[in-house]
Amino acid sequence: MMTVKSFDGAEFQAYIALPASGYGPGIVVLQEIFGVNEYMRSVCDWYAAHGFVAICPDLFWRQEPGIQLTDQTEAEWQKAFALYQGLDEAKAVEDSAAAVAFLRKHPASNGRVGVVGFCLGGNLAWLLSARFKPDCAVGYYGVRIEKTLNEAMNLSSPLMLHIAGKDEYVPPAAQKAVVDGLKSNANVTIHLYPDMEHAFARMGGAHYDRANAELANGRTSTFFRQHLG
Repeated sequence: MMTVKSFDGAEFQAYIALPASGYGPGIVVLQEIFGVNEYMRSVCDWYAAHGFVAICPDLFWRQEPGIQLTDQTEAEWQKAFALYQGLDEAKAVEDSAAAVAFLRKHPASNGRVGVVGFCLGGNLAWLLSARFKPDCAVGYYGVRIEKTLNEAMNLSSPLMLHIAGKDEYVPPAAQKAVVDGLKSNANVTIHLYPDMEHAFARMGGAHYDRANAELANGRTSTFFRQHLG
């Protein structure tokens, strides 16, 4: 774990995974509603195995540091939703930006940093892209993106979104709003997975689909290589 300094001067923790070479482009991994758990750490490890320096910041630290939940029990789901509902979204975006700034200066990083987020993190990746301009960003099944489409005018770096057609948390009207609101923006690439449900890329999750997860991950990896070098 590494310590990251927030924009308001406090410190919080982030998991870090380094590539075998010890040097490469940076990736900030933005968590789901379950905290920096085993799955999020495995995502960092996957990126590190593919040559990136990956960190996953604890975005629940302002409520309760060190949260590690799973999607396996009802009690954990309830805890996760309570943390999500209590999250200060603007501060979470700022903390994500602080992680980007931290990684830009890390000795293992080449100075270029992308962002990838899932669920809650997918929305934060979008907002971070609009507000703080990482080198590029990717969102998997981001929730509530349709609420802030007025910020699309601020996008100036590449953004990729993966949208699950049967996402119970992003209904068809919300999906259409996102597609219609962003399709004319040259910085945005949207991939639709019509038969997939929310969290189809979460290995071990109830809706995990290997083929589509590998498709999305491959597209994301190629995107990062194109824009992070």
